[in-house]
Amino acid sequence: MTLGILKVAAMLENAGIEVEMLDLSGVENYEEVVRDYVKTSSVTCFGITATTPQMPAATKVYRVIRSLEPSARIILGGPHVTLIHAAYKYEQKHGQAGRATTAYQQLEEMFDVLVVGDGELAIFQTLEAAPPKLVDGDDPKSDLFLNNQVLTELPFPARHLVDVDSYHYTIDGVRAMSMIAQLGCPFGCGFCGGRMSPFLRRIRMRTSESIVQEMVHLYRAYGVTGFMLYDDELNVNPKVVELMNLITDTQQKLGVEFRLRGFIKAELFTDQQAEAMCRAGFRWILIGFESGHERILTNIQKQASQGDNTRAMEIAKRHSLKVKALMSVGHPGESEETVRATRDWLLAVKPEDFDATVITTYPGTPYFDEAVETNAGVWTYTYPKTGDRLHSVEVDYREVAEYYKGIPGEYTSYVYTDYLNAQELVRLRDWLEADVRAKLGIPYNTAAPAVRYEHSMGQGMIPPSILKTTSTAAMPAGDP
Repeated sequence: MTLGILKVAAMLENAGIEVEMLDLSGVENYEEVVRDYVKTSSVTCFGITATTPQMPAATKVYRVIRSLEPSARIILGGPHVTLIHAAYKYEQKHGQAGRATTAYQQLEEMFDVLVVGDGELAIFQTLEAAPPKLVDGDDPKSDLFLNNQVLTELPFPARHLVDVDSYHYTIDGVRAMSMIAQLGCPFGCGFCGGRMSPFLRRIRMRTSESIVQEMVHLYRAYGVTGFMLYDDELNVNPKVVELMNLITDTQQKLGVEFRLRGFIKAELFTDQQAEAMCRAGFRWILIGFESGHERILTNIQKQASQGDNTRAMEIAKRHSLKVKALMSVGHPGESEETVRATRDWLLAVKPEDFDATVITTYPGTPYFDEAVETNAGVWTYTYPKTGDRLHSVEVDYREVAEYYKGIPGEYTSYVYTDYLNAQELVRLRDWLEADVRAKLGIPYNTAAPAVRYEHSMGQGMIPPSILKTTSTAAMPAGDP
């Protein structure tokens, strides 16, 4: 479930504002849901949260609301507008007016208020009688930017506003829910969003006690014993072992056994961390290795060598931790040779599961922000140390869902390199996945089908995402 907007909802509820959420996640005909909701609602202020791949759906949600309530206040927050704004500021600083400027101006024209960065405190400015066009929660100098203390003191996400039972997620066979234990990643990987956004680049930490308190709350409120920690890299936390020990002690006091899953940075991974994680209930970890070729790892600025990645796999296996290896193709300098090297490395280290995706150049990534237009509608990023290049086709993110993951056989690449065109990248990605899955006996992951909203269902069984307040707010978190 979308936790960011539920954190905003919790802040509004704490301020005495009654909130509703229209959860559009996993609903096929989500526009009908929004249409029915707006027709029967007295709400005049709506808020939408969206990642970049969700923007086409968020645009459709916006259009439905605007067509039925022309004078409604519609707010956009979330990662997409944050990353666009960061890229826009980068262009302004360098005297440019490129695609980020165009994308930001398009969002300004559509939405009444834009919220960038942390939204938990920023939301209150959007509800003022005359709100600013931009509420900037991405400025560390602002009181809207969360520090460690404020992050620790925030109320837990208002999960009671969604149909929790409509979410079906398990870890090692036990029912699980997602959590955010910390914010931010300090690394500078070229493909990763938010490298110029303090909101996503600066680490903000909750205390170990706060994190465990939320686990206990979820266990007592919903009966779950599985927890997916959606933090960028758990082991950038210098107190990660302390956290694992506290999770272990808490299970002993409660007389239960937890199962956990989360992301790890390969070169920071140690035997001490792995041992503590296994004791705490981790059975799966996810690691963004990205490539099995040293030159590509250099071009990515991953700060992890192939040797680091192999060592991380060995540590995990020593401590009975299963690894999902997150791989990608289409980086600067990618060629058939480098893709084959990735295949060979996966076959050598034998992860229990893996992803293989075609890279995308999202706003807020160095691949996007530092690219220059080399042909009409074609933008080129060059990694200065090797001179390797990545070319990307300009897209309108309001209309094109440029997913970083796709369905095998249905991938579309919006990037190409000096050695592989877009079609060749897709072909090699499909080959890599099919070959590794066949040789390692790893089945394909299948997504659950979307459900259809029926008018007879009323509002009680809608799994999609909008928030409303009885005063002036309604926060639709479009996540179809």
